[in-house]
Amino acid sequence: MELITAFTIGLIGSLHCLGMCGPIAVAIPLQKHNWPLKIAGGLLYNIGRTITYGIMGGIFGLLGQGIKLAGLQQWASIGLGIIMIVSVLFPVVFREKINLDKLFSGYASRLIGRFRNLFKNHSMQSLLFIGLMNGLLPCGLVYMALAGAINTNDVMLGVAFMVMFGLGTTPALLVLSLAGNVVSAGLRRKVSKVVPVFIVILGIIFILRGLSLGIPYISPPAEKLELNHGVKMDMRMDEPCCH
Repeated sequence: MELITAFTIGLIGSLHCLGMCGPIAVAIPLQKHNWPLKIAGGLLYNIGRTITYGIMGGIFGLLGQGIKLAGLQQWASIGLGIIMIVSVLFPVVFREKINLDKLFSGYASRLIGRFRNLFKNHSMQSLLFIGLMNGLLPCGLVYMALAGAINTNDVMLGVAFMVMFGLGTTPALLVLSLAGNVVSAGLRRKVSKVVPVFIVILGIIFILRGLSLGIPYISPPAEKLELNHGVKMDMRMDEPCCH
């Protein structure tokens, strides 16, 4: 279920990618007159992004595992949900006073500066490296997916979650890189407006999950599960030992 959620986040969230990462996808140095190589190059670029996401997912899955061991997973889910909702509302409320994008602009500029030399090279290796570095660019959608990786409470599940997220974003970015400038910047901006609504809905689901209201699939009763686990442990301890 979590992996399907990750793929859905990537698939729907890729509308946001069209606006934010679209210029990079359009500009990657693909072989213009050789379609098999052009498609292979586009796939390699997206594989690079997905590899970076997978590594990040493992790191944040480990963080979630630590949170679970501390018994704080429910509070973490509620906190992550609140952060998602605030991340959408904050720029709207403080639009004229605070610009969060400026906080990461220096880092993003330095990273994009590293891209420039790679864009001059039409080799497959350069396309893979562009994808790997693209995965490190500041992106609200990636942060949202990483929140989901934390919520898996497991290293390997965190890796799988972010890999599925990366695969979900691949179709839109692959089509964009192959189609070039067919999709206008104006249309990309309009389509990306759908994403904040999706982030708020996902944030609400995270909060409901943490509240354990007993709603099937959305807010399972965690306390009941813990109680059943405790009963099983007690039964094992009561079993007579054989000597």
